[in-house]
Amino acid sequence: QVQLVESGGGLVQPGGSLRLSCAASGSIFSINAMGWYRQAPGKERELVATVTSGGITNYADSAKGRFTISRDNTKNTVYLQVNSLKPEDTAVYYCNAHIWAMTGYSMNYWGKGTLVTVSS
Repeated sequence: QVQLVESGGGLVQPGGSLRLSCAASGSIFSINAMGWYRQAPGKERELVATVTSGGITNYADSAKGRFTISRDNTKNTVYLQVNSLKPEDTAVYYCNAHIWAMTGYSMNYWGKGTLVTVSS
């Protein structure tokens, strides 16, 4: 069984920074793209950033210049460095990964999310 576990969320003041982590574990053969999404209260889940297994990144316009996605393939972990946080960045941040399991099947997996609250 494959699972994704996020960590690193919390309460931060406007202008502050956080580093979110998401580790994949279980019967993993390989991981393709990994990414971060977020869902603010009353809004739909939206893309924040993605990174391929080769390190190619893609960002939502709202994340460009302030957020940096990276991954450590040796640890099956993806990170999101979030800087210059604004109150509108308040959301539950979800990790997503397309994973090939040892069973030979692939699918998209989601973590349970980590809450980021930006408030003074």
